Amino acid sequence: MKKVHIDCELQYSVMNNSDFIFNIQAANHQWQVVNQEYISFLPILNADYGYNHIGDNKLVRLSQVSGTFSIRYQAEIDLTYPEPIGNEVEMKISQLPIEIIPYLWSSRFCESDTFYQNSVQLFGNIPPGYQRVAYITDWIKQNITYELGSSNGLTTAMHVLQTKKGVCRDFAHLGISFCRALNIPARFVAGYATDLAGSNNDFHAIFEAYLENRWILFDPTKLCDLSQFVRISTGRDASDCSFCNIYGNGVRMTYMNPSSTVVI
Repeated sequence: MKKVHIDCELQYSVMNNSDFIFNIQAANHQWQVVNQEYISFLPILNADYGYNHIGDNKLVRLSQVSGTFSIRYQAEIDLTYPEPIGNEVEMKISQLPIEIIPYLWSSRFCESDTFYQNSVQLFGNIPPGYQRVAYITDWIKQNITYELGSSNGLTTAMHVLQTKKGVCRDFAHLGISFCRALNIPARFVAGYATDLAGSNNDFHAIFEAYLENRWILFDPTKLCDLSQFVRISTGRDASDCSFCNIYGNGVRMTYMNPSSTVVI
């Protein structure tokens, strides 16, 4: 077991009354236990708390905010990620739990229905199972350049494949698209990563694939230690996992520090 301390602070300047939906809290998940967590605002603001439509991602809503404010999230998390054996097998569609099926489908940023030919050409001869997904992540690392500012909130997996550059969000979308095109369920995971190698302090995005009746984490950027990754949100792609959705205009983020450190 590993214990991780989270101390995340975001600051905003808001010209006009705007609404915010934050998703920065550690999720309640079988691989992690939230021992304690605390959210504070400066100045003090009223907030609504709840969960997304599938009940996994914790949401915080602020309504009609203007001026400058900050939100700070602090938590202590116990992590018990079960390391994969490395020989997990792919499952037939008929064997998959029904609730897993939607993670085979194309989604907004992971247009896997256009990836079939590329996926078969690149990975069709790789032995199916864990080895194939690991090979996909290695291919992405070797062939896609990690470049800050090379993509934006509208960049899709196919665009990343064509331009051969992106950030962690794009690397995850590409891995998901390749997997789904090969009938391997895959989904997007956003969270806190301790000691991101060679990267600015930021939220991190990875993906997980469903093999032999369990989800297994993969990081195509190879920037984080998956055993120290704290899950915030899970979804079909980044559209389900944004750390902040803003409804208004004249909003500017002035500071961001999603810090996470291993205590034990």
